[in-house]
Amino acid sequence: MKKTYILEDLDCAHCAAEIEKAVGRLEGVSSSRMTFLTQKLVVEVEDARADSITKEIKKIVKKLEPDVEVTEK
Repeated sequence: MKKTYILEDLDCAHCAAEIEKAVGRLEGVSSSRMTFLTQKLVVEVEDARADSITKEIKKIVKKLEPDVEVTEK
């Protein structure tokens, strides 16, 4: 299942790359692609993990960029 997230107010390209890597290492995630210019994170995730993965992504983002708001598109 593909899920798309908007990371509002993300202004650090290095942090965007770190978020992409950290999300890609989560259990059940087969791919993670962060586009810094559009502030979009696209994740391929197992259907069974689709609901819980959003909470884990928000934790990662808050740890690396506390001022960024994560919304599911």
